[in-house]
Amino acid sequence: VQLQASGGGSVQAGGSLKLSCATSGRTFSIYAMGWFRQAPGKVREFVGKIRWSGYRKWYADSVRGRFTISRDSANNTMYLQMNNLKPEDTAVYYCAIDRTGSGNFNYWGPGTLVTVSS
Repeated sequence: VQLQASGGGSVQAGGSLKLSCATSGRTFSIYAMGWFRQAPGKVREFVGKIRWSGYRKWYADSVRGRFTISRDSANNTMYLQMNNLKPEDTAVYYCAIDRTGSGNFNYWGPGTLVTVSS
């Protein structure tokens, strides 16, 4: 399976962006899909994830209340609506798949850059 994140760009603080993560290739069962980000000079961090059945969601404290994850299971596509963006949200955003529920995200796609200016 291949993952492709898109929708990144440059916005001013307080603005919004919506990222998409499309899957293609061989299909298989998905337990959860997640968003991660890596800011320049920092380690990659968890942003949020969504169970593929049941719609349960988890968010990092830093984004809770501002970011919303959703998914279109028919098209195996996940979204990240980002509102009230802050300069500290600047990062490359990645999407990934956890197939088994182990918490290990073993399938990753190339990221999309989000830049938030003050």
